[in-house]
Amino acid sequence: MNDTATPSSLTSPSLPALPERCVIVVDNALPAGLAANAAAVVALTVGQRHPGLVGAPLVDASGGVHPGLIPIGIAVLGASQDELAAVRQKAMATTECDVVDFPVQGQQTTNYAAFGEAVAAVPATDLRYVAVALIGERKPLGKVVSKLGLLG
Repeated sequence: MNDTATPSSLTSPSLPALPERCVIVVDNALPAGLAANAAAVVALTVGQRHPGLVGAPLVDASGGVHPGLIPIGIAVLGASQDELAAVRQKAMATTECDVVDFPVQGQQTTNYAAFGEAVAAVPATDLRYVAVALIGERKPLGKVVSKLGLLG
């Protein structure tokens, strides 16, 4: 998909009812707090876009009920700014993948309208990211992130 079309970060592609894999790739140069924030922001949007990823509630031995969690797990990987851009670009090119991206401008303000204005001022090819989530089939996602290691 090219950047002039509707990006999959705004419109979810046709995916299986329950995606096989969910991966979040975070800028490995971020301090721990900002890396955790970036992962949390994209994870929240992933949950909204893919409600089927939330498993059934969990019940403990005392009968206490705990909210359902993602049954397929989430790998959280680290990448450089250049690698993040390449991962996003590769993922956008496959129809078996939904992409949720978090541009760097999101960590430069606490005002969502200002965030939107800042992103609108940057051409798609020049946007940089603090995190990208990929949701879809195992094999296509594996090809996109195979060279990345866990966020450390």
